[in-house]
Amino acid sequence: MTLRFYDTASAEVRDFVPLIPGQVSLYYCGATVQGMPHVGHIRSAIVFDQLTRWLEYRGFRVTAVRNVTDIDDKILAKSEASFGPDFEDEPGSVRNEEWWALAYRYEQEFLKAYDTLGVSRPTYEPRATGHIPEMHALIRQLIDRGHAYPALDDSGDVYFDVRSWGRYGSLTRQNIDDMQGAPDAGPRGKKDPRDFALWKGHKEGEPATASWASPWGTGRPGWHLECSAMVTKYLGTEFDIHGGGLDLRFPHHENEMAQSQAAGHGFANFWMHNGMVTYAGEKMSKSIGNTVSPEQMLELASPRVVRYYLGQAQYRSVLDYQPTSLQEAAAAVERIDGFISRALRSTMTHDGAVGVFSYGAVPDAFAAAMDDDLNVPQALAVLHETVRAGNTALTAGELDDARQSLIFVTDMLRVLGLSATAAPAANQQADTALGVLIEAQLAARAQARANKDWAASDAIRDTLAAAGVVVEDGPDGANWSLKRG
Repeated sequence: MTLRFYDTASAEVRDFVPLIPGQVSLYYCGATVQGMPHVGHIRSAIVFDQLTRWLEYRGFRVTAVRNVTDIDDKILAKSEASFGPDFEDEPGSVRNEEWWALAYRYEQEFLKAYDTLGVSRPTYEPRATGHIPEMHALIRQLIDRGHAYPALDDSGDVYFDVRSWGRYGSLTRQNIDDMQGAPDAGPRGKKDPRDFALWKGHKEGEPATASWASPWGTGRPGWHLECSAMVTKYLGTEFDIHGGGLDLRFPHHENEMAQSQAAGHGFANFWMHNGMVTYAGEKMSKSIGNTVSPEQMLELASPRVVRYYLGQAQYRSVLDYQPTSLQEAAAAVERIDGFISRALRSTMTHDGAVGVFSYGAVPDAFAAAMDDDLNVPQALAVLHETVRAGNTALTAGELDDARQSLIFVTDMLRVLGLSATAAPAANQQADTALGVLIEAQLAARAQARANKDWAASDAIRDTLAAAGVVVEDGPDGANWSLKRG
């Protein structure tokens, strides 16, 4: 077993060896809770859930930390707008909502979306506002080491001096002289327009609850500083993997890495970034009107289908949403479920005990794909090939082979977070009896087709359809499922 992942910092696929044998420390950027979750947030969470599940399958104890940024400019602006005369009273909005209440409300929406789509809870999910002392300590380290300075005016800001750190820009392979400064660069006492805020002095008009006392004056943390302080507290100054969406590489992760390493921390051994979600080849944008939310997807398909779609691409690639994407994902999930239902009926023992689940028996080809930079598309190809082989075995009456395929499929689904959540039928005897009767009808229909008695074949199919049984003919014989809805 050799796990290999692409490391953004070195721009190559490298062998993964954890810092502590048998343990993996993972930090990935969670939500800035300023609004409802979008598909980019959810895709990222699913990617790192898949990574966590695979590492655990491979026997590692994973400590996963996913942060919540619960204070920033947009959160404060939305809260302020809720108190104003131009407040838009839309579904889900709240009038006169304090910033901390708004942040917490959206945090719950993210958790609901994660839970609905089967994203496992991390080991810990710290909030930025709960780690102000750790941020102060990190700022003091950077000032003492000559990499940060209080603003040159009386604003109360503290900035990271990018020119003081020779490796600034190395994560994204940029030259500092080619970078542009922040949009607000200049007026608040920076040495260089590219310097970024570690601490933001309190501004007139901001609520007093949105500031904390500090050696540099009351204020609040800069966005980049928050993650460095939180990951260091829970995973130490050096840890295995830092993850997040591709859009966070610059400036967020570039700045995060610079300030942490400038403080003397080894920081992340691997940087892993997931690709974006587009709409028919174009970037999703509210101004264009081509966005689709997780909530909208869940109105069109079940959570398992949505998770299958959002998790089916190689994590570093762009995932392009098309109007037919969820239909295609639903068809794939239905093929899997159709085999599972058929195999359970055929392999169930007389007393209803199934006894086919092992968790640990994925095919070698599936394991090789997941070990190779989390190649989920290739792993899904193995899953569907196993489904086809299982259906062929069932048609041939080779129940031992079918049972093995069922074990493989069940364990692959569990590793991918795609296991069916529905409870087993309350009356398994009735379910078994139904399966026996339908299989008998299909056997009679197969004989009629062999005799070229098309009228009898069609009559059996029509009878089953009237009873809510959908029959699909394929190269491995006829499969059936119960009509939904």
